[in-house]
Amino acid sequence: MFEALLESLNRIVTLRSLIDFAVVFLLVYVLLRLVRGTRAAPMAAGMVSLGLLYWIAATQDLPTLEFVLRGAVFYVGVAVIVLFQSEIRQALIYFGNRIQSPIKRRQQGQLGETIYDEIVLAAASLASTKTGALMVLERGVGLRNFIDAGVQLDARLGYDILVTIFNTNTPLHDGAAIIQNERIAAAACFLPLTQNPRLSKDTGTRHRAAIGITEDTDAVAVVVSEETGIISFVEGGAIKRNLDTTLLRRLLLAAMDIQVVERRRERTKTMKETETEITLG
Repeated sequence: MFEALLESLNRIVTLRSLIDFAVVFLLVYVLLRLVRGTRAAPMAAGMVSLGLLYWIAATQDLPTLEFVLRGAVFYVGVAVIVLFQSEIRQALIYFGNRIQSPIKRRQQGQLGETIYDEIVLAAASLASTKTGALMVLERGVGLRNFIDAGVQLDARLGYDILVTIFNTNTPLHDGAAIIQNERIAAAACFLPLTQNPRLSKDTGTRHRAAIGITEDTDAVAVVVSEETGIISFVEGGAIKRNLDTTLLRRLLLAAMDIQVVERRRERTKTMKETETEITLG
């Protein structure tokens, strides 16, 4: 009997079924991570509760309740798209970024880590004078629609031009500067504001815009508060506040996929080889 049970289990647990289970588990895990801490979580719980209530009505012979809920089921598909449009967009962006071609990933950070030091230096300078600023860095998802709505620049990314853009005496300071392919594509760009109800009421428009654009796309944003001069970094709708230049630089390079450690190792190796050649010489 034991052998028959083992043979039956072997027929069920095949490589195909294991792959099927692993893929479903991965999808559920990713979706749960995406909705955790967002307004989608309680909405999903409410829809599950309605489904459970419908099951109880069907099994316990409650015809009136079953009739009412059966009519609501017809609109569930539309309701899911409307209620979870932001989360669905984030899920598609997440999976899209995971299957990016190696060529595209190698093109990121082509000018190296030093170009992003210009952003860090500009943020520190603007923070010292409590000048508000919002810098958005494009990654995999294009921001062309926001760029076209702003003042297009296509300028080399640099400290001087960033500080000039956000100078309160210039007409471009109100809005965001969008950085695309390590160039300043446009300034005075207006972004969608987040609708996250969990945010503090004290969160300003500039920070809400930074969170909003990172919720709708995979972009990252650097924000300088006009009231406090605090530097913040926003990625995936999550904001990190009270940053110093070292931590901001680290977050920027990690977000833009710049391998700082490898570059330092290469520089160290080159220096050692040079020292060896000098010694032998």
